[in-house]
Amino acid sequence: MVEPSKGNTPGTPQPESVSTKQRRIAELAQTHPQRVFIALNHYLDYDWLYQAYKKTRKDGAPGIDGVTAVAYESHLQENLESLLERLKSGRYQAPAVRRAYVPKGDGTQQRPLGIPTFEDKVAQRALVMLLEPIYEQDFLDCSFGFRPGRSAHQALDRLWKDIMNRNGRWILDLDISNYLDPASYYTSVNEDGVKRVGCVSNTFIRKPLRLPQRMCTASSCPSFTRCNTV
Repeated sequence: MVEPSKGNTPGTPQPESVSTKQRRIAELAQTHPQRVFIALNHYLDYDWLYQAYKKTRKDGAPGIDGVTAVAYESHLQENLESLLERLKSGRYQAPAVRRAYVPKGDGTQQRPLGIPTFEDKVAQRALVMLLEPIYEQDFLDCSFGFRPGRSAHQALDRLWKDIMNRNGRWILDLDISNYLDPASYYTSVNEDGVKRVGCVSNTFIRKPLRLPQRMCTASSCPSFTRCNTV
């Protein structure tokens, strides 16, 4: 595994860490709530993609190209450098997502899952690392869904406290049948209507999240907890 350069050559400025860049983005988003970020591409470098790679799960099933995390790591530096060049030049094209089915509920139904390629997961993780500092400034404190440092247990605890404080008597549990089947894939985007990220949406958001195109059986699907998408 090839780690990014530490930049320790005497007399040369030290490169900024990914966390420092994320703090700068967060501070700008917090200080200027109406600001639309249209220049995030310059934050992407080899170090950024390397950190995205480290945060990407390695135990998932391979995508449409059959490349596993182990195989990707065997040529990690070349793969990340190639991905970086394609991302920054706008040539990156997300491959089709592999479809898998796993049993749902009592086993009489199946839940469709989409499995991106490992490289696409790294690209999506890099995007999350860019956008998360921005949108974290806009979320309300009552929002818990897939936010860093928050969990379903915290959401349940918050719900219980609110119900107790307000003397709630009714809880409605609604399950819209098959709602996520057509709604979980981002097939189009209106650049003017995407809050806060401006034209960066056209570069990254539209392509990686298109509808899955390749089908497979449940036997080749990994255990599903959370896909690395926005």
